[in-house]
Amino acid sequence: MKILIAGSHGMIGAAVTSYLIERGHEVTRLAHGKPQDGELHWDPDAGMLDAAALEGFDAVINLATMPWPFRWTARSKKAMQANKLATNGLLARALAACSRKPRVLICASGVGTYPSSGDDVLTEDCPQGSGFIARLDQIGEAATAPAEAAGIRVVHLRLPMVLGGVRLQQIGFQTGDGQQWTSWIALQEVAAVVEFALRTESLSGPVNAVSPNAMRNGEFARACSAALGQKPGGTMPVLIVRLVMGEFGEEMFLASRRVAPGRLLESGYRFQYADLAEALRHEQAVVEAQKARTQAAPAHPKGG
Repeated sequence: MKILIAGSHGMIGAAVTSYLIERGHEVTRLAHGKPQDGELHWDPDAGMLDAAALEGFDAVINLATMPWPFRWTARSKKAMQANKLATNGLLARALAACSRKPRVLICASGVGTYPSSGDDVLTEDCPQGSGFIARLDQIGEAATAPAEAAGIRVVHLRLPMVLGGVRLQQIGFQTGDGQQWTSWIALQEVAAVVEFALRTESLSGPVNAVSPNAMRNGEFARACSAALGQKPGGTMPVLIVRLVMGEFGEEMFLASRRVAPGRLLESGYRFQYADLAEALRHEQAVVEAQKARTQAAPAHPKGG
């Protein structure tokens, strides 16, 4: 496939891009700044995108997002909403206007769209929440309406905590009493899910891209520490989470979302890394291999 991808320089986007290239796809990146070889320029916040350059792609993937602050303010929340609306909306409108439209548009969303639901299992058919993250995801998903109206198959990948890269050093601590459910997925699994969604014509709308094995937060933290050979990260009391992170901590670390990958399983997807320990060992091996390649790479000579 000839694929255009936004957000290719982030942790998830880089993994997805590498995976797709290894699988033989022709990948072009949407990037800020002066475009390099294999890149097209865009600036969603300024509404800048060369619509003519979008002609002829088979598929488009949008994994672009702005960094989230650990404590939200009214100003930062407004910026996050504007960015989500700009990225998804600009792409959807531009693709809808193409003469040779892509067959599919895949956009990253999140399981934060669901409310905190205790022990209830959450599928794609469950009601969405009313918190800030839920509203943010709803804004992003709704912004793709022009593409869907133009006949493009739109898939909203609802992602949980993605395990890989630097995040492997940030997951071994428990929050609160640890009884809340934590949904997760391995980074390399995300890449495989993206390709599956590209090829599976029956998939459209929301798709929970999560491991089928959600875990309680305390169990998850202990299993992560054990699998990675790290000391347990300890417990962060609810009061500290709320004082330090405020609304962000409440929605991200204290909420309980036991999300199931209903539509993926119904469509025949087979998870490669459904077991947490196996997934973590694999991702750690990927990180170590990347470090080894970086250290072995020859240094660039100084000067011109």
